[in-house]
Amino acid sequence: MAELVARKDGRTVSVVIPARNEEATIAGVVTPLVEQLVPTGLVDEVLVVDGHSHDATAQLATAAGAEVLALPADPSLSGKGGALWWAQQQAAGDLLVFLDSDVAPSRADTAVALLTPLLVAPAVQFVKAAFDRPLTVDGVLHHGSGGRVTELLARPLLNAWWPQLAGFVQPLAGELAATRSLLARLPFATGYGLEIGMLVDVLELVGLDAMAQADIGERRHRHHSDAALGRMSAEVLAAALLRRREAGDDRFVQFARAGQGFEATTTQVTTTDLPPVATLTEEQAS
Repeated sequence: MAELVARKDGRTVSVVIPARNEEATIAGVVTPLVEQLVPTGLVDEVLVVDGHSHDATAQLATAAGAEVLALPADPSLSGKGGALWWAQQQAAGDLLVFLDSDVAPSRADTAVALLTPLLVAPAVQFVKAAFDRPLTVDGVLHHGSGGRVTELLARPLLNAWWPQLAGFVQPLAGELAATRSLLARLPFATGYGLEIGMLVDVLELVGLDAMAQADIGERRHRHHSDAALGRMSAEVLAAALLRRREAGDDRFVQFARAGQGFEATTTQVTTTDLPPVATLTEEQAS
């Protein structure tokens, strides 16, 4: 740890955790960072961005030692992408680590693993988490069976359109570390297209040699219904198409059995990108 702290070489580190209604897990994410990494000097601040929670997320994060920032009530700051885009402007660090608030197990060494390539390899500007994601079905844990949107959509897309990125184990992982200067040059998608959009944009901006991934072991997220995964997939595809400069239909149609027939549900697919922070005027920056 002392060697990594020395390699900061005057740089500062901010850990940013977006959270909305995560009272069950937020303290477990914050506590190891505050108790183990802040005292060593590796991490300089731990920020929780509260996205208008209706539970005790903010209070528990504060009690665990994080600085809690209330996301402004601005419709353009929707989803995780909006929270992180705004948070990078509030964070003081030269290096930023984005961690999820809804995962288990949570350990301080996750942040350490993500930071290490940035600290020891001068060419690296972006580090993506790699991990195993199990799937729980009827109380039975199936190792390596989670991440269905990744395996059924994101990985085939990357192999077909951006084969340089095919080596990323978890292309849709939301946990990462990057330099502030790089993040400021990236647009942030506000929906589920955030991760794939960022991965492609980083490749185009700085190239594969500036990208790395860090093995953080196992991550267990909540699982969603097939219908919800379909809507997520539509947003991932929309973000990919946007970066291919191709237009897709903004309507996503799904079907469910209703009596003797089927009922159609149409969802509007959003593909909004917030502009790179570096392009904002002083008035636009918040």
